[in-house]
Amino acid sequence: MTTLEKTVAIETTALAQLDKEGRLLNAVLKAPTTKPGRFGFRGDIALKFQTQVADEKRPPDFSIEQVLTIVNDGEATIPVLVGYIHSLAYLETAVEVLKSQLQPNGKYFMFCNNIDLLAKYRIKMGDVTFYVLPCDESTVWKEMLDLLSIDKNDIKKLDTAGKLDYVLDTAKDFSENYDLVPYADALARMEPVKNRNENRPV
Repeated sequence: MTTLEKTVAIETTALAQLDKEGRLLNAVLKAPTTKPGRFGFRGDIALKFQTQVADEKRPPDFSIEQVLTIVNDGEATIPVLVGYIHSLAYLETAVEVLKSQLQPNGKYFMFCNNIDLLAKYRIKMGDVTFYVLPCDESTVWKEMLDLLSIDKNDIKKLDTAGKLDYVLDTAKDFSENYDLVPYADALARMEPVKNRNENRPV
């Protein structure tokens, strides 16, 4: 019976439109999870595509990277989503791309390269609120484990889908009253985007 329960398809979830538009890229996981009726995605969501020449496949101009999300069969919105954007200025585009999939009661976390490393705040875009947090030379996965106080030993025996379920179910209960900062003010505080290849060997 469990195998039947786990056959939820992406087409009947809130990720269907993004998948149809070819936005779900570099998937580490794009499959039903360990919970009945639930589908999980770990990868990137393309936000702005480059102009394509003939049949040449070009990477997107920019994406929400390292995305962690789960969606439920038959539901039109995403209950929880975590990701990384290289510049806070991309948040507006992210909301444009995802707007029909976001819900006022959803839990949305956006890690960002070019905000103060000690900054943690909330930004309201329309009726949707994002927790905005810094991320530099780390990963979204590691930052979320730290933020949610999850010991990696608690999840090390789980498979990729099980780990995603555990972390995002914990994230649903996250509630911190970080300062609510207007988006325009947050943009004004933005720092220069760091070159992510700067310290890498050539």
